[in-house]
Amino acid sequence: MAPPITHVSGTVTGDVEVRFTDSGVAVCRFRLTQTPTQWDAAAQQWRDGTPIRYVCTAWRDLARNATESLTDGVNILVMGRITEIRDNAVYLSVDDLGISLRQRIAYTETSLPSPAAAAPISPTVSVASVASVAAPAAAQPAGVGAGGRSAGQAGGPPAWWERRRATGWNHPAARTPADVGP
Repeated sequence: MAPPITHVSGTVTGDVEVRFTDSGVAVCRFRLTQTPTQWDAAAQQWRDGTPIRYVCTAWRDLARNATESLTDGVNILVMGRITEIRDNAVYLSVDDLGISLRQRIAYTETSLPSPAAAAPISPTVSVASVASVAAPAAAQPAGVGAGGRSAGQAGGPPAWWERRRATGWNHPAARTPADVGP
């Protein structure tokens, strides 16, 4: 019988760690803290309860997306299975996660305007010429991947990860058969 699915909301504490298996499968681990609130009837207000600590593990595309998206202090919603409870922490195998919109706005690659949208447009300049001079987004130095490790370094991302990351994850036309990882 498979373990039951649980839903947790909490705050990411610390950095997301990403590693790769020998076959190139991405796996990430991050810590999550949930602080339940309890109603104090005597004081007529909500009080923070005892924090619950989770160690979350995600695999493959979810690991890649979590590594690129999550930072310390971000509130998230996690759906996963409890794999064990030890060392005062609950270990979760994450099936899905999302950014909580309670305290912030989240933007996706498709919801952001292009750099050309921010450029001033004069009546004599065409939109096509403004788009051609728009600066590309800043990139990391070549060969440096998630977690600051170089491609090919022990525990670092495989070469296909860096190629796909440099060309954009959501552009299938930019991928080659060599870019398709496990």
